[in-house]
Amino acid sequence: MAEETVQKAGTVALVGRPNAGKSTLMNHLLREKVAIVSNKPQTTRHRLVGILSEEQGQMVFHDTPGLHRPLHRLNRAMVQHATDAMSDADVVCLIVDASERFGKGDAFALDLMSRVQGRKVCILNKVDLVKKVKLLPLMQRYAEAGFEDVVPVSALTGDGCEEVLAVLWRLLPEGEPLYDTELLTVHPERFLVTERIREKVLEQTRDELPYTSAVVLEQWQEEPSGMVRIYATILVERSNHKGIVVGKGGQRIKAIGTAARLDLEEFLERKVFLDLQVRLEEGWREDRRLLADLDRDVYGAS
Repeated sequence: MAEETVQKAGTVALVGRPNAGKSTLMNHLLREKVAIVSNKPQTTRHRLVGILSEEQGQMVFHDTPGLHRPLHRLNRAMVQHATDAMSDADVVCLIVDASERFGKGDAFALDLMSRVQGRKVCILNKVDLVKKVKLLPLMQRYAEAGFEDVVPVSALTGDGCEEVLAVLWRLLPEGEPLYDTELLTVHPERFLVTERIREKVLEQTRDELPYTSAVVLEQWQEEPSGMVRIYATILVERSNHKGIVVGKGGQRIKAIGTAARLDLEEFLERKVFLDLQVRLEEGWREDRRLLADLDRDVYGAS
């Protein structure tokens, strides 16, 4: 009689400083895109859930906002999402940008990790940019900080990701799946759509626009033909930011719209009509009502 496979199930929190590569890593581990990615800090604003269901069980990832000193109500909520995930998870993974010199931000993250009571792993990311002679002392530093494993990876290329999964499967507790095994995420389709639009705003504005934009879904209309009509608004905090997003003669907003529409058609697997507007909303990062509305969209009914 064949030996029955022990089923594992649990949550894995991915935490770390801004731009450490948490979202890229989660997408690679899932082999699907759930979290948007950009080279700008504070791209991830919520606790994003990605679900990996395989023969050995179910691993539920929580991709979190970067650990940073919060200056606005929005940023305080972002950091709270990360610390909550650390408290709730079966395994906490600290993602470290190995290509950057160890500094105060890393020391702050290590201090937070020292308070974690459960299993914890350090993942040294971007090792494709680091010479081995510099990587080994860094691995030693984190190995001495109480982590059960230190795994070097390149989330961009996927090198080391299978080793990460092997470590996590070993550390997860036995149990039944937490979610339907057909699910990739728990987030509504409409929230994922606004995130993909926001990703294109970040890509197109590069370094010109500070991290002060948001995307609000205004209308979603489904046509008998199968086409979906999406009307969305990009919020900015200052009048000059509006000019940056719109661009000369409306060229930039057109480019954002085209890139977003093509991405959404691939994601939704149907034709998309996308209408984007830009609205000045001064101080929106401190607006309790607006932030509550944005939070509600993350887990609201689709």
